[in-house]
Amino acid sequence: MHRPDFIALAPLLILALSAAAVMLAIALRRNHLSAMGLSLTGLGAALTALPLMARYTPRTVTPLLIMDHFALFYTGLILAATAVVIVLSYDYFSQKDDLPEEAYLLLLLAALGAVILVCARHVAALFLGLEILSVSLYALIAYTRDRNISIEAGIKYLVLAAVSAAFLLFGAALIYAHTGALDFQQLGALLKAEPSGRPALILLAGLGFLVVAVGFKLALTPFHMWTPDIYQGAPAPVTAFVATVSKGAMAALLVRLFTPTDLPHWPALYLFFTAMAAASMAAGNLLALLQTNVKRLLAYSSIAHMGYLLAALLFSGQKAAVVMTFYLTVYVVSILGCFGIIAILSSKERDADTCQDLQGLFFRRPLLTGVFTTMLLSLAGIPLTAGFIGKFYVVSAGVENAHWFLVIILVVFSGVGLFYYLRVIIAMFSPSLDEGLVPSPALPALSAPVVLTLTFLSTLVLWLGVWPSWFLATLEKMLG
Repeated sequence: MHRPDFIALAPLLILALSAAAVMLAIALRRNHLSAMGLSLTGLGAALTALPLMARYTPRTVTPLLIMDHFALFYTGLILAATAVVIVLSYDYFSQKDDLPEEAYLLLLLAALGAVILVCARHVAALFLGLEILSVSLYALIAYTRDRNISIEAGIKYLVLAAVSAAFLLFGAALIYAHTGALDFQQLGALLKAEPSGRPALILLAGLGFLVVAVGFKLALTPFHMWTPDIYQGAPAPVTAFVATVSKGAMAALLVRLFTPTDLPHWPALYLFFTAMAAASMAAGNLLALLQTNVKRLLAYSSIAHMGYLLAALLFSGQKAAVVMTFYLTVYVVSILGCFGIIAILSSKERDADTCQDLQGLFFRRPLLTGVFTTMLLSLAGIPLTAGFIGKFYVVSAGVENAHWFLVIILVVFSGVGLFYYLRVIIAMFSPSLDEGLVPSPALPALSAPVVLTLTFLSTLVLWLGVWPSWFLATLEKMLG
């Protein structure tokens, strides 16, 4: 390796050094504020290094990693989302009896695993990044040890993540046995050259196992069973991290892994993806209708959104990176705002994750209500929000390529999804039935970093909804 290689790897190296610095700081002297400050400083330094990294892209660093514009953008998205989660975590963990400092160490390590995933160009790097991310999440999900529901969620995620890793490794082994390649680009070229009429059974099985592994991580139907329990049991900031950084990294990997293979060249694989996308959109929206717990509602909603994202991959062909990245960015910003509000409203004993907890919020905290409403309307795809532009962009790609079945499914179930989002909004604007009889619980004062973060997220959602052209042009230039 030479000097340009180390410069191209600067964000990863800074992230790793930041995790080491936080660990040493905890060992020397426990201080919640110092741990958060060190973590944010490390993330800020890694973000600052991105323009320096851009000068040396695209660049292959060892056979495992590729630092290109795709990796550059997703690295920035992961670092920014992690910083938001850390800001929202400070007040949340301050009121808990658990020692909070290790949470920041685990968040930094999980972010490092996610960045390795988006930079991976080889199955070995894929597995390395996936395990760093998953092992950190096991502990984060079960971090509030005094809650049985958190311990249960951590164990469930441990078991299902291990199953997912097993599918990934076995699928990679079968593919390697047939092709002799584990590099994504080389593998894509070999798969394109493979006769699509009668593909080798061992290769088809390997691809199937690989799709199952990705399906587990993205919570695509029928591999979605873990999602509502993990979302409900994990601490609210950790749920935000799982819903954004973890899934965002896997979605980026999906683009890297399957765009070079030319999915229409493989009818069986293409049909499997189509069935998963349609089932995810249908199951996610229909099951969300039955939920009164907001975290579970957002969990089922995320299943539907991953279905929309998979549809974008099928609709867009070589433009999949641009369409999926725009939609995923909008989703990340919106879901961070939603779980940020839940984290702010949560108490020491439990998370504020039911509609009853949100009842009459407008009369107590109009600012929080406005932010939550904006984010929910964006997830629902209402005009003047970024979510509408994201869905419009996906549907336009589907219409352009005549994928009428999935377009109809997407439009119909987006309409169904509007119902459960509006139910949460109505609860916030409805006065409590016992208002005046029972005093409303006191809400904590909002710190300046939290206010600035929520304001930034809301502004971004509205800005991308009103004027998305600048962002789309940037994505076209970087990824097109």
